Amino acid sequence: MNKVKIAVLCSGGGTNFQAIVNAQQAGMIPSGEVVLVVTDKRDAYVLTRAARYGIESVVVDRKEAPDRAEREKRILAELQARGIEFIVFAGFMTILSGNFVKHYPGRIINVHPALIPSFCGEGMYGLHVHEAVLARGVKVTGATVHYVNEVCDGGPIIAQRAVEVKEGDTPEILQKRVMREAEWVILPEAVEAVCKKLKGE
Repeated sequence: MNKVKIAVLCSGGGTNFQAIVNAQQAGMIPSGEVVLVVTDKRDAYVLTRAARYGIESVVVDRKEAPDRAEREKRILAELQARGIEFIVFAGFMTILSGNFVKHYPGRIINVHPALIPSFCGEGMYGLHVHEAVLARGVKVTGATVHYVNEVCDGGPIIAQRAVEVKEGDTPEILQKRVMREAEWVILPEAVEAVCKKLKGE
């Protein structure tokens, strides 16, 4: 059975990448397979994770190629050379342009650590999101998986999962809960759902 070839784009530790690989190994993503990791940081821990599973990785470092258009061109070339059909952003800190996105219409998804349309858009990433949630005093947050278009966090929503904000939460504690209870649950599910759709099933 032909599996959809997936690339995961990640700038950091790769916990969401790990969640996808765990789900894949558990047989929860039968329609797709992660075959490539792309990162924009040479020291990203996701490279260590990828090596552990024998998954090829590519570095297009932001410091070595500060021009975004140049980085996009290089990333695109690496993806096309490997016949990548589906791209998953998992904590990727480069916002890609509409020019990049048009090469993969309906084939790029992102996980965002809040319930879009709340706490999203420019500057809302990582701990900044959870700091904003706590500062606002909301009682429920969560995570969203959405399609990527040229608008930051603006593509159609695929899945959301709510997470309770608890008394005494710090941004770090909340971040871990959102990952555990939402991101790591809905991202692998969304990956399989989109792979099935791309295969016309």
